[in-house]
Amino acid sequence: MLLIIDKALDVPHILKTWYQEELHSNFGAYVPFVGTVRSEEGIDGLSFDIYNPILLKWFAQWQQKAKKKGAVIKMAHSLGDVMIHESSYIAAVFSPKRRVALELIDEFVEDFKASAPIWKYDLKDGNRIYALNRSKAIKGSGLLGDTQ
Repeated sequence: MLLIIDKALDVPHILKTWYQEELHSNFGAYVPFVGTVRSEEGIDGLSFDIYNPILLKWFAQWQQKAKKKGAVIKMAHSLGDVMIHESSYIAAVFSPKRRVALELIDEFVEDFKASAPIWKYDLKDGNRIYALNRSKAIKGSGLLGDTQ
């Protein structure tokens, strides 16, 4: 399950919904990760753009990887403006065993930061400024792409 939501995420609602969806799936582990916008460099918040075709492909690959391990991955991300102390990203893994869930959530969150086509902007004094100093090039992006 992949949710793209305009503005900040309602963390309690999303986590409860996901828990209820998998309540009878016989999973022994439910490991969520919640990303929250923190105060840094004088920002008022962050704003996000998403390129859905690549995100959907990337997420489908992760769902297949999880399925091979008997697990399920869910993710929600904000589109647009999210203020300080609000959530812009939630990921969760459900699996039969805790070790699978713990390992998958770590790999998933790290790969998300490196590969997901989501662009971050600082919100400062009513302006939206590309957060270049906190951004990473997406693997394979650019004119020549990353060949590694």
